[in-house]
This record gives sequence, C-alpha cells and structure tokens, in this order.
Amino acid sequence: MVGYWAVFSARFRTLLQYRGAALAGLVTQVFWGFIKIMVLAAFYQSAAAAQPMTLPEVVTYIWLGQAMLLIVMLGVDRDIQTMIDTGTVAYELLRPLNLYNLWYARAVALRTAPVLLRAVPMFVLAGLFFGMSAPPSLACAAMWVLATIGSVLLASSISTLTTITLLWTVSGKGVTYILPAVVFAFSGMIIPLPLWPAWMQPLFSFLPFRGMADTPFRLYLGHIPPGAGCYALAHQALWTVVFVLAGRWLLARGMRRVVVQGG
Repeated sequence: MVGYWAVFSARFRTLLQYRGAALAGLVTQVFWGFIKIMVLAAFYQSAAAAQPMTLPEVVTYIWLGQAMLLIVMLGVDRDIQTMIDTGTVAYELLRPLNLYNLWYARAVALRTAPVLLRAVPMFVLAGLFFGMSAPPSLACAAMWVLATIGSVLLASSISTLTTITLLWTVSGKGVTYILPAVVFAFSGMIIPLPLWPAWMQPLFSFLPFRGMADTPFRLYLGHIPPGAGCYALAHQALWTVVFVLAGRWLLARGMRRVVVQGG
C-alpha cells in the first residue's frame, strides 16, 4: 500500500500545480451553469404538470454538477497513452507494483486534485450568490460525502478499464469520444435524472452511471432520504467491484502477449 499511496500522492501534488487551468475551468463551468439553469427555469415556467423536483432543488443539483464535473469526465489516461505510443510503457512492467493498482491510483488522483481546485471556490460562489442551498441536515451532508467518495472510486474504475483498452486500440479516440456523451446523459450531468420520463427510471436505477453524479447530488438534497442512502452506496460499490474485476481480467489477458508500439 505504501507504494500505491506514494504514486497517488505524487500525482495528486503534481495536479495541484495547474491552478491557472482550474481558474479557467471555474469560469467556464459558472457560465455553463447559468445556461443550464436558464433553460430549466424556462421549462419550469411553461410546464403544466408538477415535477418531481422543485426549481431550487434543480438549481442546487446543477451547481453540484458543475463543481464535481471532472469526476465524470471519463476517458483514457493521457500519460499512459503517451507511454504506450512511445513504448515507455515497458518500464511500467518492471515496477515492483501491481500494474492495475498503479493505474487505478493514478485515476483516483486525477479525480480528486483537479476537482478540489474547482469545487471549493464553486461552492463558495454558488452558495453565496447563485442560489445553491446547503444540505437540509447533517445526515444528508454525511451521506453526500460518502457517496462522493464512492463516485470517485466508481469513476476511477471505469476510467482504468478504459485506459487498459489502449493495449488493443492504441489511440483510444473512439472510446474517448463516445464514453463522455453516454456518461453525461445517464449520470444526470445534462438533465437531472428525476426529470426524465418515468419509463426510463428503472434503466437509470440499474446502470452504474447515476452513481457518479445523481446519487450523491440527491443525497445532498435529501431527495434520497439518508435512511435509503445505504442502498445507493451499495449500488455504487457493486458496480465499482464489477469494473475493477473486469479491468483486472482484461489487463491479465493483455499481459499474456505484449507488443510494444514505438520505442
């Protein structure tokens, strides 16, 4: 564990250096947050039927999504992609560490340091000036923290699995273009999942993507009661295990016959 913690810590500290990029991302996310809120506010003004979430809840949901955006920005690890392109990935095989755990630690760092740089000022701005509300109770806040940790672990397991596919696809452009669109639609980052048609809700409840955004956001709002939070956390944990096992199996299969591209 010491070796993996060292990898995570080094990667985490490196990513904290990109403060200029974090500021630019913060401005962009505030802009898009207002756009989404204006669109949904217009929808609420024209909707004849009662909606499963109030407009203030939707506003908070949107700002949570903007603060935690980088958790769900799934794709391949660009540094590992460069290693595969140049052939230096061979050095990864020489390290006295489990390769899957090594890449997973990198994925977790990639979804924590940049998020912290943007989320802290986003919470301050949105909470003071943009209509974002606080959790209704300490229990909701605690469940949100646990679900956010689960979101990071789940997203990292999917990202690691995606990175492992580079052993066959090399460029990774296809999955990099397709995966974010799927995740954004089915996690609630585009439209809060409760606002989708009722016939789609069982599908959302089964798929893993809601665990990266919708689950922690609705626990924050109290829209999912803290008493039911254990089931939501179990859903996250189950899918995380599935993707970790799939990643380990795929990596083991890839290591049976390694062909280095480049070098």
